[in-house]
Order: sequence, then C-alpha cells, then structure tokens
Amino acid sequence: MTDTIQLFVTCLIDTLYPEIGEAVLHVLRRSGVIVDFLGDQTCCGQPAFNAGLRELARPMAEHTIRVFEATRGPIVVPSGSCAAMIRHSYLELFAQEPYWLPRARSLAARTYEFTEYLVDVLGISELGARFPGKITYHSSCHLLRELGVDRQPRLLLQAVKDVELVELPGTQECCGFGGVFSVEHPEISAAMLERKMANVQASGAPVVVSCDAGCIMNINGGLHRRGRSERALHIAQVLDHE
Repeated sequence: MTDTIQLFVTCLIDTLYPEIGEAVLHVLRRSGVIVDFLGDQTCCGQPAFNAGLRELARPMAEHTIRVFEATRGPIVVPSGSCAAMIRHSYLELFAQEPYWLPRARSLAARTYEFTEYLVDVLGISELGARFPGKITYHSSCHLLRELGVDRQPRLLLQAVKDVELVELPGTQECCGFGGVFSVEHPEISAAMLERKMANVQASGAPVVVSCDAGCIMNINGGLHRRGRSERALHIAQVLDHE
C-alpha cells in the first residue's frame, strides 16, 4: 500500500524558492509516496518564537496544529529549522497548557525533516540522481543540533552518480543567517557569512548543498554580492537532478 504524506513546504520555499518545493515533490513521488499539500498551511511561527514574541507565535502554532491534525500520515518538512520548531519548540510553547500540549505532542510525533524521512523512515539512500562535478555540504544549525540529522543527507549525497562530495571546512559553523539573528546582529552575522564563504572557496567545490532555504538564501546572497561563481542549492535540487 502506498503511503500518503503531508508536505509542509515552509514560508521561504513557498515565497522565494518554488523550484525547491517542486524538487521536493518530485523526489518524494519518485520515492513511492503520495504527496498531499494543504493550501491553508501557513508560517509555523518560528520567526516570532525565536524573537521572543511568543504571544505572536501562538496563533500561528495553533493554526498549524489545527490544520494538520485533521490529516493522516507523516508530515515532511524540507527545512531543519521548521521541523525543529514543530518537534521541539511547540512543546516548549505549550508546556503549561493541558489543552494544547497533547495536540502539539501528537503533531511532533508525525513530523520529519525531508532527508530524515527518506533515509530513516523509507529506508532510501539512492534515488537514481546524477550530478556531475564536485559539491560540498553545509550542516545547518537546527538540523544538526536540534534534530541530530547529519548522516542522512550525507548518505543521500554520497549515492548521487558522478558526484564528488568533499568536506566543507567548518561545516558545522553557522552561516550567520539564523532568521532574526541576522537582523538583530548584522555585524556578527556578516562576519560569520564571510567565514562561511571563505570555507566554501577553500573546499574547491562550485556548489554548496544545504537542507535549509534560509542558509541557501544567505549564502547565495553573499556570493552574489561579491561576484563569486559558487552557488548554494537545496539537497532536493541535487537529488532531483538526472
């Protein structure tokens, strides 16, 4: 029996990178699942929560819970930060609320980051992708530190045909985005981005792969402003390449 999953596409992908959303859809379908997409999904509330504005985050979190609890099947999120918001921060947000906490826990138990779902749930590491050339991998903060996901994207990238995966110096260092962090601390953020771009250049790879659109936006913005030839791609775009 073919499984049906719920795709939580995230704000940045929906608004700025629809091509990433299309790649995620293609990869999931090629993996043998039916993808359902709820049109009334919206922001998970992470930006407000991370800024300490919990009363603003609550309505968005409540809406997300109401929308997805009416569905069945795993919820797949092509973003470590948004997946971490649902899996961990919702439990913190509703920790003292007996009405919402069980509902948040139920949602969290169904939620998986994209590569985590492919490898750990479906047991897939090879998708028939082909991406000739050298690439490197940036370990985004929430994905690595809050979800503990690092092995999964690496397994998927290593299985891509004709690819040379090289290690990124300082791969576990933040790119400087951090959502509102880049706005509240622009000087520190800029310095972190400079170091990340220097490490991309040191890797010798023309493509740096990430699992989070926020990192991709930040790194690509820095590369573009400096006239650099490297580019950042979401892992789904690599896995969708044939």
